[in-house]
Amino acid sequence: MTAALEPKFIIETSERLQKRIAERFPGSGLLKVSAAVTKAAHEADQKSSDIAKAHLPLRTAVWVLAAALLAGVAFVFLRVSAAPGFSSAADLLQGVDAAANIVLLLGAGILSIAKLEENQRRKKGLAMVHDLKALAHVIDMHQLTKDPESISSESARTQSSPKRTMTQFELGRYLDYSSELLSMIGKIAAIYGRRLQDPVVLEAIDGAEDLATGLARKIWQKIAILGDRTGPRGA
Repeated sequence: MTAALEPKFIIETSERLQKRIAERFPGSGLLKVSAAVTKAAHEADQKSSDIAKAHLPLRTAVWVLAAALLAGVAFVFLRVSAAPGFSSAADLLQGVDAAANIVLLLGAGILSIAKLEENQRRKKGLAMVHDLKALAHVIDMHQLTKDPESISSESARTQSSPKRTMTQFELGRYLDYSSELLSMIGKIAAIYGRRLQDPVVLEAIDGAEDLATGLARKIWQKIAILGDRTGPRGA
């Protein structure tokens, strides 16, 4: 049996990661970002479920138009068949033409409303994925100046160099936390994919996961540079 992706486990993991960051780096910008990731994890399942729900006013309009279409077609044929002298092919064609006009007119209305619901769902889904991508870029911004080479005694600083106070161990933990936060972004995007089956939204979700993985790969390269110099990293 394939294990399902459970939102509650993703929420628990995100909350635990936030606590770990708070214990290591209280008051840091990374902690604020982790709080935003935890919030996104809490909201993902409910938001995607709300978007996936049927839009009742639009669905009602579709059913009303469908009923009007059937009633209109029935009315046309009943009227034509009940008309005095209804016997010729011309009378029949006249009825078919009237019925076709009704079908085309109301059918176009039904398709337009159905498309409107699809577009609204897609727009909301893409907006959520866009927020996730923006969050991934924020995480990446927080680790950009965390250069493993900067902790070397031989590294030369300039007047514009960012202030660096982390030890090798702290830098290693900071980079690890950043990569874990990006991994959480991918998991939250997958929650959206459970509910939203629109192909455009699913493609955007895949893009968000790829973005998070690509950004995390850059961090892993930094971690690899640190190597064993940091010693045991801890939690």
